[in-house]
Amino acid sequence: MKMSDFQNLDFQNIGSWPVPIKAVAIAVLCLAILGAGWYFDTQNQQAALNQARLQEVQLKQSFEAKAKKAANLDALKRQMADMKQSFGDMLRRLPNKTEVAALLVDISQQGLAAGLEFQLFKPGKEIPAEFYVELPIKIKVTGTYHQFGQFVSGVADLPRIVTLHDIHIVDASNRKNQKGEKLVMELTAKTYRYMDENEEAAK
Repeated sequence: MKMSDFQNLDFQNIGSWPVPIKAVAIAVLCLAILGAGWYFDTQNQQAALNQARLQEVQLKQSFEAKAKKAANLDALKRQMADMKQSFGDMLRRLPNKTEVAALLVDISQQGLAAGLEFQLFKPGKEIPAEFYVELPIKIKVTGTYHQFGQFVSGVADLPRIVTLHDIHIVDASNRKNQKGEKLVMELTAKTYRYMDENEEAAK
């Protein structure tokens, strides 16, 4: 087959073309149709297939995670019940509004029982939180390390929740070269009470 064979082709009379040229033309036409079909149709289907495969993997992972949760459902329910009970126990350790005054007395009694001398015991302004109210108390006492430890231990043993913050201990003596036996401890004690219904409604 020569180039002159292609140059002398009559496109008005394709039937008169030589058989090899007809075969080449048919092959080119088939390739063009296949390429157009792939570009306009198969390519989109291939992208959709890839997306479906990716979604299949994600769904399998989600199914496996949910299957594990379902298998551990009883254990999770028991854990939730334990958490609710623990939360209820903690909530019961929060005093109500009428019990706060008695709690403040209990804290000061722990200090006196330890032999501390109170220089400051000042309840601050209540700070409302999500379902409870925080009451900070500024405390300044004079005593020994042993007495401080006894006081902190006594506060920790109270039936109500009291936390101690910002603890600073310094020598009570003003003399720089001679340390006295007495020390001064400053701290902020925080106690908590739960909100009553009226306070929650107002919030």
